[in-house]
Amino acid sequence: MLGRAVVASAVSPVSSSSSSSAFCLSPKLNFSAVWSLSGVQSSPFLGSSLLRCKSDRKPLRMTSSSVAVRAAGQPLENADELIDSVETFIFDCDGVIWKGDKLIEGVPETLDMLRAKGKRLVFVTNNSTKSRKQYGKKFETLGLTVSEEEIFASSFAAAAYLQSINFPKDKKVYVVGEDGILKELELAGIQYIGGPEDGKKQIELKPGFLMEHDKDVGAVVVGFDRYFNYYKIQYATLCIRENPGCLFIATNRDAVTHLTDAQEWAGGGSMNGAIAGSTQREPLVAGKPSTFMMDYLADKFGIQKSQICMVGDRLDTDILFGQNGGCKTLLVLSGVTTLSKLQSPENKIQPDFYTSKISDFLSPKPAAAV
Repeated sequence: MLGRAVVASAVSPVSSSSSSSAFCLSPKLNFSAVWSLSGVQSSPFLGSSLLRCKSDRKPLRMTSSSVAVRAAGQPLENADELIDSVETFIFDCDGVIWKGDKLIEGVPETLDMLRAKGKRLVFVTNNSTKSRKQYGKKFETLGLTVSEEEIFASSFAAAAYLQSINFPKDKKVYVVGEDGILKELELAGIQYIGGPEDGKKQIELKPGFLMEHDKDVGAVVVGFDRYFNYYKIQYATLCIRENPGCLFIATNRDAVTHLTDAQEWAGGGSMNGAIAGSTQREPLVAGKPSTFMMDYLADKFGIQKSQICMVGDRLDTDILFGQNGGCKTLLVLSGVTTLSKLQSPENKIQPDFYTSKISDFLSPKPAAAV
């Protein structure tokens, strides 16, 4: 039988007196979100969101510090048993499906096999540079048949979150990020300014210079941004500090990303870190490991979370995302995480299983290390 270590809850109660602004994903989901700066500075990847379910359940604070140490992950020795035990596989993309623009070996055959077994496949990426439609084209370019409905990027998650809280129509979003965020905000009918074009702007520092900013900005969304500059840092800082109630939302806080398959590159966490440093505020994280996307997916497809397996290459985003959502987790060693990092005594995040790459699903007894 597939063994599962006890999953420690990644939430802790907070006072029910906290103020909040309600949002509703659907008749099934009805939460509220508020920001607090207390007790979140130790979290390297989770924002300071407080999620409170309007039911009989108590208010919950999402923090990383409350995740208890799990039993060590086990090598995946019986792939068929894991496949048969779930109905849905959620795959991270970078480091699992591809590296940069190069497809990882055995991916097409693995996805075809899982579909043939009647499994639902969903692809969730923290990379916000593309929209769902743009990611669909990337899958197609790599020879994979994946529908837009199966793709969930953190750019979409940020726009979906703003929709879910009924972001005011007369407010704007200042975007520190790339085209994917702009396209998703546009599809959601949300006004925005900023984006790649602000990468060309410079500040002429001279005596008495005062930088102006739009007082109608009600949220700053920060994602991975190859056009990041000091202008954007200052503009975002002014909006967050000086516009009453302005939200600070991160699409993700990944430390590194794979722009090429040759090496790791600084990720979206570096952009968010700069603005968190200047504002002294932690962002709400829309992407992994926040449970927002998991709740959205479970509601959209009517999935029981116990029937989901999250497959990823990152411990602090993919695996924690699955654990926070109550799913089974499989770490693949084809991306960021090495076997030595997984087995390090300092690592506190353990998957249920690990293996070298997803094509090990095709082998009766897949290799567990690379």
